[in-house]
Amino acid sequence: MSVKTDLCDILEIEHPIIQGGMAWVATGELAAAVSRAGGLGVIGAGNAPADVIETEIDKVKSLTDRPFGLNIMLLSPFADDIIELAIKKKVPVITTGAGNPGKHVKRFQEVGSKVIPVVPSVALARRMERLDVDAVIVEGTEAGGHVGELTTMALVPQVVDAVDIPVIAAGGIADGRGLAAVLALGAAGAQIGTRFVCSKECTASEEYKEAILNARDRDAVVTGRSTGHPVRNLKNALTKKIDKMEKKGSDPKEIEELGTGKLRDAVVDGDIKEGSVMAGQVSGMIAEIKYVKEIIDEIIKETKKSIEENYTMIE
Repeated sequence: MSVKTDLCDILEIEHPIIQGGMAWVATGELAAAVSRAGGLGVIGAGNAPADVIETEIDKVKSLTDRPFGLNIMLLSPFADDIIELAIKKKVPVITTGAGNPGKHVKRFQEVGSKVIPVVPSVALARRMERLDVDAVIVEGTEAGGHVGELTTMALVPQVVDAVDIPVIAAGGIADGRGLAAVLALGAAGAQIGTRFVCSKECTASEEYKEAILNARDRDAVVTGRSTGHPVRNLKNALTKKIDKMEKKGSDPKEIEELGTGKLRDAVVDGDIKEGSVMAGQVSGMIAEIKYVKEIIDEIIKETKKSIEENYTMIE
């Protein structure tokens, strides 16, 4: 049972599914589980120092011999160290966010790494294509964490039409219907984040997982627009404080300071009231914690079913 696209051949994976590189959430345990299940597991470097990420890379390699990835946040104070580590370790796939990976692309590729930046617009996708990256991840505003303004449904087909490299859709995808939809839009695969938080292999706190399971359709809100770095979180005391500060015109620096370290508080310490519970709009669709393999197998089964039923309708 499989759904094959060009992305599977490029990344040497069984299913066209990439796990989002979520800071504090995407550890070696989760990445290895996704890779073992036929997708591409990705370690989220976030703002962690190189020695911490080296441990996670070694952990993945000890758990699976399948390809995996590393997400590098280029604005991290440790970004340069993480880049050198990724090159030394010859990480199979590098995804990047919060910056331009341009000067590093060739160095990654020289050691055999595939380079896939996350982009929020057509213009940036074209710019990345000129750098000869291997693919782009096009992330819509439905996603959890730092977001842009355009929706996945509107953005993906525009990027597909604008570039000749594989496009991976992200944001608002949690099941086979979502994967089938973005494949119909021309994407070569999907990046899925929030759904994998609610997996047994994910090491995030049980409180964080429960917050997602209990979320309703309108609970994933965006705060921080006034700072220029909007973030999608689940509603809680923290988002209400930030919302009040923004409405009264507080200094953006004060707002950013309030959010500093709050993701760790939620993911690691389980503080889902004052912590930053980053999660996408699909949270309201997730009702159960399952093993990663079960999640991926269900997504692929439902994708095939959706595609076959739609073709039957057309015929």
